[in-house]
Amino acid sequence: MELGRIRDVKLDDLPEECISHILSLTTPKDVCVCAAVSTVFHSATESDSVWNQFLPSDYQNILSRAVDHVHFSSKKDLFFQLCRPLLVDESKVSFMLEKSTGYKCFMLSAEKLYIVWGDTPEYWIWHPLPQSRFSKVAELVNVCWFSVSGTVRSGDLQANTNYTAYLIYKFSPGSYGFRKDHHETRVKIAGEVICDEILYLLQPTPPPPTTTTTSMLTIGNLNWRQESFSRLEEVKYFPKERDDDWMEIELGEFLNGEEEEEIKIHLRETESGCWKRGIIIEGIEFKPTKL
Repeated sequence: MELGRIRDVKLDDLPEECISHILSLTTPKDVCVCAAVSTVFHSATESDSVWNQFLPSDYQNILSRAVDHVHFSSKKDLFFQLCRPLLVDESKVSFMLEKSTGYKCFMLSAEKLYIVWGDTPEYWIWHPLPQSRFSKVAELVNVCWFSVSGTVRSGDLQANTNYTAYLIYKFSPGSYGFRKDHHETRVKIAGEVICDEILYLLQPTPPPPTTTTTSMLTIGNLNWRQESFSRLEEVKYFPKERDDDWMEIELGEFLNGEEEEEIKIHLRETESGCWKRGIIIEGIEFKPTKL
């Protein structure tokens, strides 16, 4: 080769193993995009060495906890199977990977939560629901002391990643007691309080401006005086409808570090003394926080 001249090298000229290694340093989403670049790239994106990087380091332990055996033909096949909810731990926990990043998502069923008076049929009943991924959900019969908590280990989640915890729930016909009073939620890691939030499990929607001097809020078909919504100005999270016929509401955000620690989520409304009925709880879900 003549001194001072470097022959142009195309990416397709690189060994396939080299391309696979480069792709393994990106994200699952990037790899899928690169598959359309050329036949060489497409072949490289099928490599087990690429998709092995996107699988959690403990994926074999996860598979051993699965209720149903997972059959896969390649690491890519396994990755995309894990992007769908996988029931583990006697069908009381759901695990899946976020498709674009490969980060872990984890959901505790209602059976894995601690619900005050949850074992008393006069207050809570447990039954299957076709829309739920789990075998049972918890439905509130009647309580005036609402308290639900769940615990995960940091190792169940992605290290050094911001997570958001969500309550997954809906309301049965004839439900009451959730329109007016705020709920308190708290996130604790290794016993230390990370965040405290105020929320409403039903959406408070301000009415259009009127000429009247009375401050009102409209929720559903009912109007309430502004002052009846305690601490409404502090509310950060509001419920959202999901595509799977459930509702979700954020319970708090936290950074999941590298240390093996206990993460506890607590939701409660114990001060108003108002009786409540009809909330159906599927579980608490932990997902990487979207920026």
